[in-house]
Amino acid sequence: MKLAALSSALCTALDVRLPLWQALLLGSTTYLASQLLRRTLHTTAATLGKKRSSKKETLLEPFSSEDTKLVLIVRTDLGMSKGKIAAQCCHATLGCYKRAAKEAPGVLKAWEYAGQAKVTLKCGSEEEMLQLLKSAREKGLVAQTVCDAGRTQIAAGSRTVLGVGPGPVSVIDSVCGHLKLY
Repeated sequence: MKLAALSSALCTALDVRLPLWQALLLGSTTYLASQLLRRTLHTTAATLGKKRSSKKETLLEPFSSEDTKLVLIVRTDLGMSKGKIAAQCCHATLGCYKRAAKEAPGVLKAWEYAGQAKVTLKCGSEEEMLQLLKSAREKGLVAQTVCDAGRTQIAAGSRTVLGVGPGPVSVIDSVCGHLKLY
């Protein structure tokens, strides 16, 4: 009963017109909390009325109502096993998280509250991965490569996965929207 009362109160506060069963089905706590965060941040930004001085600040601005995501780009030319790929993607996710905590804490918080969307894509070579890394950093996104230690399947120092984000979906898609899903 407490969850129903909380969902009802949040729906009223947010002016969201959802039947209670639908809010519960959507995972009311996560969904409504993300809506509340977005509305609060958007209102705060409008109130502040600050002009952004650099391109990087604009791209990583947490006050946007746009969705956020983290993209993991896996090299397919290395022939890694599924378990190896999973481990390397975990390293990339953690690396991006730590970097975002320092470089873009507002975007990180928005990503956390909105469910931490992650997408895995593939690229065919190290050169392509390095070009994507350069492009992501030029657009002000958090980007992190993972270099393997060489203890199991891959040669030491091989770049295995590139993590891009968390960041606004449109900006991330402008860097790697052409890549195929892994």
